[in-house]
Amino acid sequence: MATYFVSRHPGAHDWAAKEGLEVDAVIPHLDPAIIQPGDIVIGTLPVNLAGEVCARGGRYLNLSLDLPPELRGQELSTEQIRACGARIEEYRITRVDADGSRCKLVTPA
Repeated sequence: MATYFVSRHPGAHDWAAKEGLEVDAVIPHLDPAIIQPGDIVIGTLPVNLAGEVCARGGRYLNLSLDLPPELRGQELSTEQIRACGARIEEYRITRVDADGSRCKLVTPA
């Protein structure tokens, strides 16, 4: 069982270290193929990747922030991350069309 912190942002790395998060590896991008049952992934992933973590038997813990629009797209310092209410929240994500079929959009008549 491994714990991965996924982020390419130095401020997030520093925040995690200062918060005492214990991880086995800090990686900039996740290849879901490495996930084994029981692994933990912490970060801010696109929903399809977070769903794949869960489908592979891993746990997904999101690094959630209350980020105002003016800070979007910027590199944040540890202090800014804290000021945005950084927290770790676990999500269990399941793809609805798990059989691989595509969902069809229906236009009301």
